[in-house]
Amino acid sequence: MSGAGIFASEKRPARVIVKLGTGVLTSGVGRLDTARIADVCGQLATLRASGTEVIVVSSGAVGLGMGRLALARRPAETAKKQALAAVGQSLLMETWQAGFAPHGLTVAQVLLTHEDLRARARYLGVKETLEQVIGYGAVPVINENDAVSAAEIRFGDNDILSAMVASLMGAKFLLILSTAPGLVDLRGSGQVVPVVERITPEVEAMAGGTTSETAVGGMVSKLAAARLATKSGCGVFIAAGAEPDIIARLLRGTGPGTFFVPSGLPLEARKRWLAYFQRPSGAILINALAVSALRDGGRSLLAVGVTGARGSFAPGDIVDIAGPDGAVVARGKSAFGADEIPAIAGLKGDQVRALHPAHRRIEIVHRNDLALL
Repeated sequence: MSGAGIFASEKRPARVIVKLGTGVLTSGVGRLDTARIADVCGQLATLRASGTEVIVVSSGAVGLGMGRLALARRPAETAKKQALAAVGQSLLMETWQAGFAPHGLTVAQVLLTHEDLRARARYLGVKETLEQVIGYGAVPVINENDAVSAAEIRFGDNDILSAMVASLMGAKFLLILSTAPGLVDLRGSGQVVPVVERITPEVEAMAGGTTSETAVGGMVSKLAAARLATKSGCGVFIAAGAEPDIIARLLRGTGPGTFFVPSGLPLEARKRWLAYFQRPSGAILINALAVSALRDGGRSLLAVGVTGARGSFAPGDIVDIAGPDGAVVARGKSAFGADEIPAIAGLKGDQVRALHPAHRRIEIVHRNDLALL
């Protein structure tokens, strides 16, 4: 399948997410590449003028803080990274506003943590806020709230955040622009892979991390982001942000980079939230027959297929569901706590009801509260 062929009959996409990495936005530690940012803003303004809504996910706050405070290396301590983010975030937004101002566009800063997308009410609130910002004609510029969110600095990255935003906002395409030209086949041709129809173990083996002092993630996180977004029905590009007119060229199907084909059957919105916006509290372990029932039969998880539990979780918590080989096959909301699972593992429904008559249902995880991974 050729990249151009994918887009030959496409209309102008209604909404796209453009994620820019620190390496694209800077020309060394803490030095903003204002010419490149201005160029990107011009590309995005042209895209908006054609009728496409644009949301920007921008890295760079910690790196800019390093530059302003004359630090050559990214510190290891969380509190220091939080302080650098606090210093750099205002510089980052000033630069974006300066880049969009000549085009008559106003930016809106949106800082998010994982908790903002994990709690259902806040998740929906973020969506409403972004919809309203777009409705006012402003350009949302989103970043992780690294100044207050220790977990996001330690484990998070904006590749995953951009995919979550793409899923949340129903974007047609996600463009991840960085110093990487795309997914490079380091184990084979050494060339950029133009199209990935499915992220297989062989594709994952091509990924590597990052050695940048200011960046986190690397191709590993970009593949994880592509997996999330494509399962939401969003096509994903990974390309070099320094390429001339890269945004329009990618959306025409003629730009250099890698395109990840979206799933033909995107997950329903609530199940996307269950599958990808949660941090599971523990895991329910199941046998091979239960794996087949979930994957092939679209069934609820019943106690008869459960073999045990791992971790500490209460009724109503989000948990992983793992097969006999330890691989996580699904995620969902458990109706039972971890301390209740051992006593009901392997039992039939009437036996579960006899042990727990107060429970409203006998399913361990109802199919409406379960998303396959």
